[in-house]
Amino acid sequence: MRNLVSCDILVVGAGPAGGATALAAAQRDARVLVVDRRQVVGMPVRCAEYIPAMLMGRLDLGKSFIVQRIRRMKTYLPGEPVREMRAPGFTIHRDLFDQALICAAIDAGAGLMTSTRAVQRRDDETVLLKRRDGQSIKVRPKIIVGADGPHSTVGRWVGAVNHHLLAGVQVTMPLTAPMDWTEVYFDPEIYAGYGWLFPKKDLANIGIGLKTTPRNPVRTRAVLERFIARLRAAGKVTGQIVGSAAGWIPAEPVRQAVYGNVLLVGDAAGHTHPITGAGIANAVVCGAMAGKWAARAVAMDDPGVLHHYDDQWLDLFQDTLDHAHRRRQTMESFWQDFTGTVRSCWIAFREYYA
Repeated sequence: MRNLVSCDILVVGAGPAGGATALAAAQRDARVLVVDRRQVVGMPVRCAEYIPAMLMGRLDLGKSFIVQRIRRMKTYLPGEPVREMRAPGFTIHRDLFDQALICAAIDAGAGLMTSTRAVQRRDDETVLLKRRDGQSIKVRPKIIVGADGPHSTVGRWVGAVNHHLLAGVQVTMPLTAPMDWTEVYFDPEIYAGYGWLFPKKDLANIGIGLKTTPRNPVRTRAVLERFIARLRAAGKVTGQIVGSAAGWIPAEPVRQAVYGNVLLVGDAAGHTHPITGAGIANAVVCGAMAGKWAARAVAMDDPGVLHHYDDQWLDLFQDTLDHAHRRRQTMESFWQDFTGTVRSCWIAFREYYA
């Protein structure tokens, strides 16, 4: 085992939450180390790859990751007219987005170790890292940030585990014609969730996110295949599948994200919107907050400062996420009343905001 490595802040996970945390902390002169179990940051992609336009105003990362502009969202509900709403944003190459963010953090002074897992937090406040080549490294950080996704190892260390997860599966296929809008489809068989089509110039990400339970066993891939067949029949997509992905989407109630000298961010903290499943913007915004307060706690040598992170992110997001989680509970409990439930549980309808 190598000699003990010290740093001010250990960030576990190099996705948007971890990258934003590392960038904000490194810009404030904290010694930051980011570790990620993947060999290449951002790969494989497990994301529908849409970001709202407002997020670009918070970032200074250039535009290399942008695929195209999105102007609207169309919602399809059986037997109802198509519902349109403004939804300014961009579809992106998520791998390039993650890499741009972590490169900005490195430029600001952060360190990065890929192919590295955080496997244990010890009583002496050290963290054991395990490299893919079998090498073990001990790190003694002053603050630990868990930005390691819906099945967060760091979250498990502090007893903050995501229990409410949605299954998401997605393929990438050729579009028959360009579009500057996203499409969302509700269908009774996509239980307490929806299907999506997000354009990326000549291609589209096509997927479903839904709730599966022992009482409601669903063959997710079969549901996706039927959804693809529907889009083919409608003349939206053609050709062969050129990529696929699957993962889990947290749909958690709001909870604290500070546990002593441990902070949770992004999917690890349940910052994902419980209805839409959107998580990138919240991850970046909350990561910037986490990095700022972590760096300030280091500079003041006062871990008590970290509670301001909870105060700040809850002040900004708690009402929105609480409301969304109540709608999620309604959606799952009353799915049999399909049309009425969807109208009260989807952001395109005014009933959602009542």
